[in-house]
Amino acid sequence: MVDLKTITPNNLWYIIGLIATDGNLSKDGRHISITSKDRQYLFDVKRALGLTVKIGRKSRGGSHNKIYSNLQFGDVKFYKYLLEIGLTPRKSLTIGELKINERYFPDFLRGVIDGDGSINSWIHKSNGHEQWALRIISGSCRFVNWLQKMFVQCFNVVGRVHIYPKREHHNELYILKFGKIAAKIIIEKCYYRNCLSLNRKLKKAVKCLKSYRGWGKYSVMKSPGAEIGRQPRLKIE
Repeated sequence: MVDLKTITPNNLWYIIGLIATDGNLSKDGRHISITSKDRQYLFDVKRALGLTVKIGRKSRGGSHNKIYSNLQFGDVKFYKYLLEIGLTPRKSLTIGELKINERYFPDFLRGVIDGDGSINSWIHKSNGHEQWALRIISGSCRFVNWLQKMFVQCFNVVGRVHIYPKREHHNELYILKFGKIAAKIIIEKCYYRNCLSLNRKLKKAVKCLKSYRGWGKYSVMKSPGAEIGRQPRLKIE
């Protein structure tokens, strides 16, 4: 069982962010599971939660190859706690605003990024500058709208929403994207020394923070968030 009195708030809200994106609440009102390709990472999450359960393996997408690791545990009290803050079974399309302590939103967001986000870089073909982007993917419009509001409130940055229509997916996907400057501001707040995180995402975060190619003209970085947020917000109804 998860003891909310002993788990650190930073780790708790990080794992809640992970469950909100890459986890699952069973319909039985008891079981919670998190699936990942990174097996060692789930051992870190398990340790942070103070659990002693075994980590199994499972397949996804109709495949019979069990290449994913799965952390599953039963805890009625913790399950009810997750319901109280806004998580639900089959949440991927229905998740909306969550009751998050704003102080720990960066930790929650790091869990969201590690679950359903990406940090990418590339070299611009015309100017040779290094470009960066932070993306968060969700099947819930309500969740994306709420995240937009929280990004402005906590970081004073605004992202753009891109909608992928129903094609190979059964539902529309919403991608909240942040460009170079905003991505660096967000990452600096979310990924800090000794934080619980997915190692491959952490490496990309560190690389972004150490990046210097093409940043010279962005004096706004000397005062993070000072000019961001003037962009028009895109709200999806």
